[in-house]
Amino acid sequence: MEYILETNQLEKTYHHFKAINNLNIHVPKGSIYGLIGKNGTGKTTLIRLICGLQKPTNGGYTIYGIKDTEKEILDIRKRMGAIIETPSIRLDATAEDNLKEQYRMIGLPSFDNLQELLKLVGLANTGKKKARHFSLGMKQRLGIAIALVGNPDFLILDEPINGLDPEGIIEIRELILTLNKEKGITFLISSHYLDELSKISTHYGFIKNGTMLQEIAKEQLEEKCKKRIELEVSNVKECVKYFEERQFSYEVISEKRLNLYNKINITDLAIALSEKNCIINKFQEKEESLESYYINLMGGGNNE
Repeated sequence: MEYILETNQLEKTYHHFKAINNLNIHVPKGSIYGLIGKNGTGKTTLIRLICGLQKPTNGGYTIYGIKDTEKEILDIRKRMGAIIETPSIRLDATAEDNLKEQYRMIGLPSFDNLQELLKLVGLANTGKKKARHFSLGMKQRLGIAIALVGNPDFLILDEPINGLDPEGIIEIRELILTLNKEKGITFLISSHYLDELSKISTHYGFIKNGTMLQEIAKEQLEEKCKKRIELEVSNVKECVKYFEERQFSYEVISEKRLNLYNKINITDLAIALSEKNCIINKFQEKEESLESYYINLMGGGNNE
């Protein structure tokens, strides 16, 4: 798998506080990678490091295979766009003028594709309206348009739906999906809104206290969260043989425990397994939500 971004035991220390602690992240090309964690857990620090706004204390990272210590990293970052915390826009300027200023800042010789960018983010008809009169959703879309100047293929968004109303959240979600599917842009999105990220993410990284707890693809996460029967049996081998014969979907957890993902009558299953010299000692039906999975991964509810 090709990765746009990889970190290697990345650390960032402020005095005696480790904001990032031996963190490893792998962002696949073409993905929408949801970086999930509570506020203050190191997400923004990680983004600042990747964008070159701060230097690592230890470890390092690569972008498009180029190490952060190599001179070429400056050119590579031109392929990136980022919004960190809040969009950097001039409130006394129009959407078009904000984009023109960004064109000048990065040294582009003309305003090619400017109108296309405004149309892409839904701001083509704002005319002479100043950004100060935009809704929060419009400001966020303008910020994304600014980040898109120069045609980057990797966008980093830090808490992009903070403070948005439901309509604004939907607008940003649809824009991200459009940019990913139609433009092939890879996204790294930092957020603590798990439910919203679940609507768009193809991959997840769960971060706590500056450390990556788990990276997982959407399909794997959905598999772990789907409805199942947790079984404790006397003979796992015979149980597995029976499941294989019936082509059931299952997962062996330990020498005594399995998860069964098929819908089945538990009484019929108990009778069938007993004929195979396998007794069901315990069973429990479970269906884990994404939220409960996250809470359990983070170690319960006391993680502030």
